[in-house]
Amino acid sequence: MKVVEGGCVICGATWGNYWREIEGQKMFFCCEICAEEFQNMVDDVRRRTGWERVDEIRIEGDQRGRNCIAISGSKRYPFFIRFNSEGKIQAFSEESPSE
Repeated sequence: MKVVEGGCVICGATWGNYWREIEGQKMFFCCEICAEEFQNMVDDVRRRTGWERVDEIRIEGDQRGRNCIAISGSKRYPFFIRFNSEGKIQAFSEESPSE
């Protein structure tokens, strides 16, 4: 999976030293909550789309909410997501997936 390099996969922070394997890839996060958020995001996208794998998730935004585009091959899935303080999904809205 293609992820941001040089910082936390979710927020881009360079502090911390938390690593978790997601989708078979060891990824850097600043903390356990960001790792939980990303895992929940990937799991929810896979559940909603039926995709076997997610190749990339482009993320823009902050703790108030993130506009994202999940990519699998040539398929794109735009969505908005917000998490609670424990990393669980608090709000999710999707746009029409495109091929």
